[in-house]
Amino acid sequence: MRLFFALMFVFLAPESWKVILSHEGAWDPTRAVAWCTWTAYSTLAILGVFHTLRMLPIMLFMIFYKGLWLIVVAYPLWSAGTLKGSPAEEMTYVFSGIIIPILFMPWKYVFQKYILIEKK
Repeated sequence: MRLFFALMFVFLAPESWKVILSHEGAWDPTRAVAWCTWTAYSTLAILGVFHTLRMLPIMLFMIFYKGLWLIVVAYPLWSAGTLKGSPAEEMTYVFSGIIIPILFMPWKYVFQKYILIEKK
């Protein structure tokens, strides 16, 4: 998990900050939300290197939004045979990497801490 947080920070934070800081003109609001979200969570990912369990909600957020996008955007295109060559094709390949954090997520801890909410 620490490695994934570090990789998220190293590969996504610089690119997203570059886009935000070098943007000129008016933003398309939807694109701005996407870039600001990626910048925020990838920058906060550095905290996950040092406080891994405390920062699991960031990882859960990433798994949820990428999984949701794959289901509502990529899957319909794929099932219709129109994903290849579409604007969504590259993002689909990038987002399909969510299998890695899904495999390494401490799901027992997540269920106990965030779903079952044990009383102290």
